Amino acid sequence: MSESRDIATNESKSPQEAKDQERATRPPVDIFEDKTGITVQADMPGVSRERLDVHIDSDTLLIEGVAEIPMPEDMQAVYADVRSTRYQRSFSLSSELDGDRAEATLKDGVLTLRIPKREQYQPRKIEIRVD
Repeated sequence: MSESRDIATNESKSPQEAKDQERATRPPVDIFEDKTGITVQADMPGVSRERLDVHIDSDTLLIEGVAEIPMPEDMQAVYADVRSTRYQRSFSLSSELDGDRAEATLKDGVLTLRIPKREQYQPRKIEIRVD
């Protein structure tokens, strides 16, 4: 990531948000930056497109999802490594990023979110004229 710190984990939470966050699992996330923007990849196994919610509000990115763990009828889980079926993660975004042009895909339990930089922050080639 560049020195401009395009994205940061949002650590300041109200008491209610902290309580809600405890009930949710923080999905592991990888963040990549290039000249034109950032790519966020979040591991959210078991979450379908219908149960996934991604919002960018001003300078905050919020990712929420609910995993579906199918159980055969007349069966009950005796033990489960998964404690929560709810995912939630939020980030503060740099003003260089254009949240209005963000795109998201979900494949094999991995959410990929592409957020481009605003035009004025993207590199551009300068045309050289001959007089």
